[in-house]
Amino acid sequence: MNVGLLLSEDLIFISRIAGTAQLLGLTLKSKRTPADLLRAAAAEAPACVLLDLNHPGLAIDEVVAALKSCGTPYLVGYGSHVDAATLKRAREAGTDLVLPRSKFVEELPTELAGWFAKGGK
Repeated sequence: MNVGLLLSEDLIFISRIAGTAQLLGLTLKSKRTPADLLRAAAAEAPACVLLDLNHPGLAIDEVVAALKSCGTPYLVGYGSHVDAATLKRAREAGTDLVLPRSKFVEELPTELAGWFAKGGK
């Protein structure tokens, strides 16, 4: 079974993403801290990890490197469109897909299953 992980503290946004995953028949587990995310990734070998790039305390370089060592999950990062430096840093760190939050929300229903399918490749 393909499992996906989500790093976010925004409970409303977590519900929205989890609801979309559930409608698509996907298993998505949310984590509220980077440490919890990394522990879960080591235990689950997720196919896909969704990262809130504006999460407080997220060390993008360290987290992306650690996640990539856990079975090469497909990493999708989303963040504020006005925070171009963070989006760029995520791309440079090796995040597979980096989107402004609005584009992430727009693509979620049609692309989430594909993001899961790309994991581990």
